[in-house]
Amino acid sequence: MDFTRRSVLGTGISAAAGLATGYAHAAGEPVRIGVLNDQSGPYSASMGRGSVIAANMAVEDFGPTVLGRPIEIMAADHQNSVDIGTSIARQWCDTGGVGLIIDIGHSAIALGVQDIVRARNKIAIYTAVGTTQITEQACSPNGFSWCYDAYALCNGLVSAMAGRELKTWFLLVTDYAFGHSLEEEVEAAVGRNNGRVVGRVRHPEHTNDFSAYILQALAAKPQPQVLGLLNSAEDMANSLKQATEFGFRQNGRQVAAPLVNITDVHSMGLELAQGLTFLIAFVWDRTDATRRFSERFMARHKAPPTMPQAAVYSGTLHYLRAVAAAGTSDTDPVIAAMRANRVRDVYAEDGWIRADGRMMHDMYLVQVKAPNKSKGPWDYSDILSTVPADKAFRLLSESKCPLVHS
Repeated sequence: MDFTRRSVLGTGISAAAGLATGYAHAAGEPVRIGVLNDQSGPYSASMGRGSVIAANMAVEDFGPTVLGRPIEIMAADHQNSVDIGTSIARQWCDTGGVGLIIDIGHSAIALGVQDIVRARNKIAIYTAVGTTQITEQACSPNGFSWCYDAYALCNGLVSAMAGRELKTWFLLVTDYAFGHSLEEEVEAAVGRNNGRVVGRVRHPEHTNDFSAYILQALAAKPQPQVLGLLNSAEDMANSLKQATEFGFRQNGRQVAAPLVNITDVHSMGLELAQGLTFLIAFVWDRTDATRRFSERFMARHKAPPTMPQAAVYSGTLHYLRAVAAAGTSDTDPVIAAMRANRVRDVYAEDGWIRADGRMMHDMYLVQVKAPNKSKGPWDYSDILSTVPADKAFRLLSESKCPLVHS
């Protein structure tokens, strides 16, 4: 299996090979963090190389060493393959000396990694992973969800649309774990808001032609007011474009997408994306601090950080702070320190980790601007409201996580 590593002291990414087994955490032995995500496919713009940059920025801001040991950021492309992703994770944990795996960005791979880090007593921080199982049925003392889940993305969005008297939905769903989770959460949220799902269709990941699905939505009875795009990245952009071409957005009908990153808006352009409303965990220019951080990031990446990339920065920094507080990189003391200390950085001003592994932080309801409202490059959205953490995420009392009720 090929994978890469990037030293925070180096300037490039080189092949990593021949790593010794049986790390004893000796003085001078690197503390290794593995960024596992899509480096070359449809999700590489929202994660990919940008997440590696964000992890390296966290190391720079923390300091080049922890407990007198250098820090290394590893990077690998799971190619959106469960077999490849879990193989890399096992290799990192078994022979690579990696204590933390971060990012992932694919629900099925994340569920596999969750089993691996639990069995090997390592740590995983999931950023762009939407399945609620990570903090519910498949929760683990070793796994933490740092960015969002399907419940948070869907509940606020559906409630906002219902407030505009848009209550009948047709759902276009990516046919894999994350899409199914979005489908379940949207349907539940529609019901809570006295609405109705009048039809749905599931499509394969990385679909190019959505025309047949859009026609089904237009033919549904009663006619839906909202087309819910329960997909992401290129699938979301392509389905939105074809929904517009087929006239779904006429006569007051709306298209809503629970998962939108700033890179998605950039790819689509404001002319197409204007009016989309969604929840997001990080807005790059929300405060002076987020703007300064984002400008540093943009100097390296030529685009502002997405919410997963900002979450990688936050999770990496919190992990390193926990290693320092614990006085060791051994997993159990580090987990205890992660749970005991608040998360305070440009991503989460005052976050905390619940018993189910959910890192609690505020979310932001935003709407994509019309082209004539944008003031410059990457000025793409207005913040409509701040959604407090306890309103954004499912109540702990409703959790299905065995750790909560043990």
